Amino acid sequence: MFSIVEIQYLGHSAFRIKGKSCVLVTDPYGAQAGKFPAGVTANIVTVSHDHFDHNEVKSVAGSPFVVNGPGEYEVGGVSIVGIPTWHDDQEGAQRGENTAYVIEMDGLRLVHLGDLGHKLAQDQLEQMGAIDVVMIPVGGVYTLDAKEAAGVVKQVDPWVVIPMHYQQAGLDAGSFGQLSGVDVFLKEMGKSEVQPVPKLVVSADRLPGELQVVVLERKS
Repeated sequence: MFSIVEIQYLGHSAFRIKGKSCVLVTDPYGAQAGKFPAGVTANIVTVSHDHFDHNEVKSVAGSPFVVNGPGEYEVGGVSIVGIPTWHDDQEGAQRGENTAYVIEMDGLRLVHLGDLGHKLAQDQLEQMGAIDVVMIPVGGVYTLDAKEAAGVVKQVDPWVVIPMHYQQAGLDAGSFGQLSGVDVFLKEMGKSEVQPVPKLVVSADRLPGELQVVVLERKS
């Protein structure tokens, strides 16, 4: 029996991923991306790139170990592999670099794609290996749009897809007003009726039998 992993959505591209003995938070954000939930603590924080809506590490309590860039890390029994990618489809010419993180926690393999802006290359897919859960940006403008994200989901071939970085309450209209909503991505995935849930509880030995799209409610 594998331990349960609990995933909560903190807004924008931030998630709280809790395993048996470790809590990891992805891409904590500054005020322009909304109010970050109070009292969030973690052992590890991953930062996909140094933009204000992804690198507000001080929002997270607990003196976490910060992973900020490509490489291999082992922290508190959690394995993390940072894979270099781009924030756009022009090899970073527009928006620079981005790191996708493969997180192995309690036997579960997750990947947080950060602000990915392009289709994945074969060598990047090989570095990722088999993935159970993918957290993928879907709102367009600064990242993959809904159609492109659906294509990347096919590349990664996970069991569970969790969309992120889309239009929602609390985002600064000047910075994020053009992002599309999650409904556009759901339509691309042929999942027009998806009821948001407060959290995803999953384990390596209790994965769905077919692809599941999970929309998480934003933690207040």
